[in-house]
Amino acid sequence: MKHIDAPLFRRLSTTGLALGASIVVLAAAGSANAELRMQYQDRDVARMVSLGGTCHRCELSGRDLTGAAFTGAVFTNATLVGANLRGAELVGSNFSGSDFSRADLSGAEMVGADFTGANFSGADLSGAEAMGATLVRARLAGADLTGAALNGANLNTATLNGADLSSVELNAATLANVSARSADFSGAGIAMSNLSNGDFRSASFRDATLNGARLTGGRFSGSDFRGASLSRTDIRGADLSGARGLSQDQVGSACGDASTRLPARLTAQVCRGVRVIRIAPPAPPIPPGTRNLVVAGAER
Repeated sequence: MKHIDAPLFRRLSTTGLALGASIVVLAAAGSANAELRMQYQDRDVARMVSLGGTCHRCELSGRDLTGAAFTGAVFTNATLVGANLRGAELVGSNFSGSDFSRADLSGAEMVGADFTGANFSGADLSGAEAMGATLVRARLAGADLTGAALNGANLNTATLNGADLSSVELNAATLANVSARSADFSGAGIAMSNLSNGDFRSASFRDATLNGARLTGGRFSGSDFRGASLSRTDIRGADLSGARGLSQDQVGSACGDASTRLPARLTAQVCRGVRVIRIAPPAPPIPPGTRNLVVAGAER
């Protein structure tokens, strides 16, 4: 098990103590650190574990961490490949550079957390709550984010190729410079978001809400806009010439200019007073003051 550099924290059930998995419990007592090693049989113990503090490059691949709480934790460059984090709480934590590929984070609480450069390729993030999270340069290719809430999240330069973002909430989010080829945004709420200079070729925006969003400089060849709402959407400089399902009513409600490229027979209107309104994401929660440690994991 990776060495823990700072105390994490708190409860653990000791029911059914037996051989089978290892627990390390560290608790700060004044200036001294106490260490206790125990054996237990219950592999679901992670559901009652809360972790904080610092653990750089932790190896937690394949672990059952269902419902675990990482409130205010610093787990930079950790490896959680294929880990089970269903319903886990990662609120306000720092997982920058960590590998969550093929992990199950369905229903996880990730509000205000930092996942800069993290890898979520093929991961399940359906129904996750990640409002105000930082996902700059994150890799989410092939990830399932259906029904997730990412309002105010920052995904600048993220990779979303082939990701399923249907019915996701991405209002007031940053999606600038992303690569989202063949991504599915159908039914998504993307109002007031920044999609400038992104690659959305062959993506689906069917029935999505893009009101007030900024598409400037984006590439949308082969993208499907059937039923999408584009009221006051900024399409100046956007290349929509190869987009599918666009109607004059949709384009007429958006705001373009001479540099907007549209399919044949469609004309953009110039809007006066078009401006980008930035809505600040929610501040991350304050980590708890008491930091004791419990780390639990099953031996394989």
